[in-house]
Amino acid sequence: MQLLEIVLGILGAIIVFGIYTFFTGMKMKKSVSTLSQDDFIQGYRKAQLIDVREPKEFDGGHILGARNIPASQMKTRMKEIRKDKPVYLYCQSGARSARTALTLKKNGYDQLYQLDGGFRKWTGKIKTK
Repeated sequence: MQLLEIVLGILGAIIVFGIYTFFTGMKMKKSVSTLSQDDFIQGYRKAQLIDVREPKEFDGGHILGARNIPASQMKTRMKEIRKDKPVYLYCQSGARSARTALTLKKNGYDQLYQLDGGFRKWTGKIKTK
């Protein structure tokens, strides 16, 4: 009987986690538009291009013209980003930029875009320090 209770408890926790993950993912999708590299290139020159990776990652290579505002510092540095201009975000794979977009959306930013697949799929020009 105890084994059954343990299994049911674990199963319940997995279901709750799955539901939470699903709804969080839906919120993120509503917060940001994901763009292909070609669409990203067409728009980012007229926007604020933000690399949300950590400084060490940024220094290792970043998209030409990007500013580094790490996701871990976004809440304290958000004032550096204008609300009246589009914001183009990217990270290594797309997860941090999606979470960052959710934070920005909650704080009144509306024109949010992210690079599909993140920097690891980027084939355009880069700059290294």
